[in-house]
Amino acid sequence: MSASPPRHPKAPPIPPAPGLQVEADEVVFGQRFAMQRVRFRYTRFDGSLSGPLTWELWRRGRGVVILPYDPATDRVALIEQFRLPAHAAGLKPVQTELPAGLLEPEEDPARAAARELEEETGLPARHLAPIGPFLLMPGGCDEVVHFYCAHVALPEILTTTHGLDTENESTRLVVMPAADAFRMVAERKLDGAPTALALLWLQINHARLREEWT
Repeated sequence: MSASPPRHPKAPPIPPAPGLQVEADEVVFGQRFAMQRVRFRYTRFDGSLSGPLTWELWRRGRGVVILPYDPATDRVALIEQFRLPAHAAGLKPVQTELPAGLLEPEEDPARAAARELEEETGLPARHLAPIGPFLLMPGGCDEVVHFYCAHVALPEILTTTHGLDTENESTRLVVMPAADAFRMVAERKLDGAPTALALLWLQINHARLREEWT
C-alpha cells in the first residue's frame, strides 16, 4: 500500500476545541496556498448541537502590513499596485494601499515588516510601532496580519517604482501629507480595509507619535 501524500504545510488538521466536532477534514487544493474543506458541527449558544456544516477554508498563514510615516514632515507613504481580486470585484485594478507581504515559516513579524517595507518602497525603517494582529476574513480565511507603523525619513526626491523582479512585482510610491491620507479614509477613496485601518490608527495616535519620534 502506498503512503498518503503529506498534507500541505499551510493546511494542518483543524485542532480540537470545546464544542467543536470535526467530521471530515481534507485538503482539496494546494499550491502556493491551500484550500481545506471541513465538515463539522458546533455547540450553539443554547447548548444544542448545530446541524452539519461544510466550509471551504483558505489557508494563507501569517502576513504583515506596514504604514510608513515621517513625523518630521508629517507625511505618509502609500503604494499603488495592480490587484487582480480588486478588478474581479468590479473595483479599480490599481489599488492605493500599504506595503504588505507574507511571513516565512517561523519568521518574526517585525523582521518581515522591515523586509517588505524596503522591498516595496526602498525605505529603511528607523523604528516599528506595533499596531496589532488582526484576522482579516474570519468567515473564510485563517490569515492573521500583523500591522506596524514604521518611522521613516522621506526625502524630497524618491525613487518611485519598486518591487521584486523575481515575483513580477511592480509597486509605485505615493507620498502625501498625513492629513490628506486621513481625508481619503473619511471620503471612502480607499478600497482596502488594511490601509484604512492602519490610517485610522495613525490618526488616533498621530500627536503621540510625532512627539515620540521627533
